[in-house]
Amino acid sequence: MADDKSFSLLDPFQTVDLGLADWADGIKGWATAHRSAIQPLKRAVNDAIMSIEHALQAVPPMIIIAILVLLAWQIGGRRVAIIVGVSLFALGLLDPTAWGLAMTTLAIVTSSVLVCIAIGLPLGILAAKSDRFQAAIRPVLDTMQTIPAFVYLVPVVMLVGIGNVSGVIVTIVFALPPLVRLTSLGIRGVDASVVEAARAYGANPLQILFKVELPLATPTIMAGVNQTIMLALSMVVIASMIAVKGLGNEVLRAMGRLDAGKAIVGGLGIVLLAIVLDRITQGVAQTGRERGHRHWWQGGPVGLIAKMFGR
Repeated sequence: MADDKSFSLLDPFQTVDLGLADWADGIKGWATAHRSAIQPLKRAVNDAIMSIEHALQAVPPMIIIAILVLLAWQIGGRRVAIIVGVSLFALGLLDPTAWGLAMTTLAIVTSSVLVCIAIGLPLGILAAKSDRFQAAIRPVLDTMQTIPAFVYLVPVVMLVGIGNVSGVIVTIVFALPPLVRLTSLGIRGVDASVVEAARAYGANPLQILFKVELPLATPTIMAGVNQTIMLALSMVVIASMIAVKGLGNEVLRAMGRLDAGKAIVGGLGIVLLAIVLDRITQGVAQTGRERGHRHWWQGGPVGLIAKMFGR
């Protein structure tokens, strides 16, 4: 209670102090004192990010474009391949530094999405199989999605410090919920009669999960992966406030200098990168009927090569 003000039932908030600020300062002090214990994990994650970035930077741009175009053609068809190729060419032509910044951003987004998949898929499967776990994890996911993204920066910087690792952690927390929710939704949406038929033929729970439920839920799960990728890209600019490099950092610096040209280059680069990743992930979510053939190897460059050798 404050000494200089008397308590009032009509306005109790002026005199009541729960000490949340002091409690938060205590957490900050504990995090600062124990930061050295987290450094080995931070170095390992940073090495993984730098390995992906160095690999992307070492490969010539035209080879990366060719690989992604062929991958898009195989996964999504010729139209998707054309969109991906045009977007990547436009990205490289934006600015001499745009391609290198885009590869740095792609390395950070790739690292974040891979960790999200490694965490989100098991959690989504557990949520689909257990109503209690679903009920327990729902408020956590709601909190992760409703808290403003800027709020994540403070505790992560206190524990880990600034840099790419902090950006990846913040991105994971922000982008994880859709994958968990849609994985659970996809598995729960599988036709019960199909599951019962598999069980009647003697399939055990693991066989039902991996050979029936997950394949049938793939479009919904891939929609979750797509949303995770888009949310990870949306965090690029916000994460640049804690010294995360890439296109987001270029936008932040341009805003600080009121440089409209650089801001537009960075913003368009993020948009074009989002288009490429969005089209590729949507292609993965397509069914065989939507692709116009029964198996994935019957179309695209692999199917073309198979036909040539077949002749």
